[in-house]
Amino acid sequence: MLETSARLLRLLSLLQARRDWPGETLARRLEVSPRTVRRDVDRLRDLGYPVSSTRGPDGGYRLDAGSELPPLLFDEDQAVAVAVALQTATTSVSGVGEAALRALATVRQVMPARLRQRVDALRVTTVARGTWEPPKVDTEHLVAIGTAVRACEVLRFDYTPASGESTVDGPPRRVEPHHLVLRGGRWYLIAFDLERADWRTFRVDRMVPRTPNGPRFTPRELPAADVSTFVAERFGQQTWPCRGEAILHVSASRIAPYVGNQAEVVALGPDRCRLVAGSWSWAGLASWLGMFDVDLEIVGPPELRAAATTLARRLSAA
Repeated sequence: MLETSARLLRLLSLLQARRDWPGETLARRLEVSPRTVRRDVDRLRDLGYPVSSTRGPDGGYRLDAGSELPPLLFDEDQAVAVAVALQTATTSVSGVGEAALRALATVRQVMPARLRQRVDALRVTTVARGTWEPPKVDTEHLVAIGTAVRACEVLRFDYTPASGESTVDGPPRRVEPHHLVLRGGRWYLIAFDLERADWRTFRVDRMVPRTPNGPRFTPRELPAADVSTFVAERFGQQTWPCRGEAILHVSASRIAPYVGNQAEVVALGPDRCRLVAGSWSWAGLASWLGMFDVDLEIVGPPELRAAATTLARRLSAA
């Protein structure tokens, strides 16, 4: 049997790992009697941990959220995960750099020497790929959106899409927020757009939440097996601001592995295919088509043909 202090730490670890624990199950896990579990729960309450209990044959215990933050208990894997998360927190959220470093120092200070050495070996430095850095989101905006997701409340916000036409001067967007996702260094909100009656993804760095939130709602089911599948399918069908079409003098099988989510390829014969592609700019789309190093015919629209002409002139002059 564990000594009382060690048993209390074990009990606290179990209560933090799961929302509800039947008393009999806790007793078996700790190898003590249900009466001892009740006494240990009382000791945790004396230390400031808000443990609630339910009586009866199915009674049990739950560690509730309290008004004050009592000491936390992490196992080794959790401590390492927290250390890594704190070191990388500044890459996508603005205004948390100093707080993250202070939190990391606090966590490290209370670790045993053996675990502290393990964490110190994990020095993480995030380096931007080229000159591009993912846009950082405002901490308050992220918290406000996350709160609406958790509370199942309609979220109202102003939005500036890729076209640059902000909704600040018009009515706010109204959505039922479902999930926050971090993908490719960017934060996205998955939500059901009430005006468009369809699922949408929104860049969080382009959102400015309005207060107060709208009424509560019953969450809808995603049109996918899970969040990961939804995101993969949605970005595979991404609506680019610039879309064009070209005929490439090459078989579809030759280029299909290299187009990713940026284009749709349709075979027109053994050595010709149609490419319907998108990009953030017409010049970028014209440059991307030229990367395949094959003869091609630009079908349209006129903006793409004009961008290709300008690009050809610049390359010739260079």
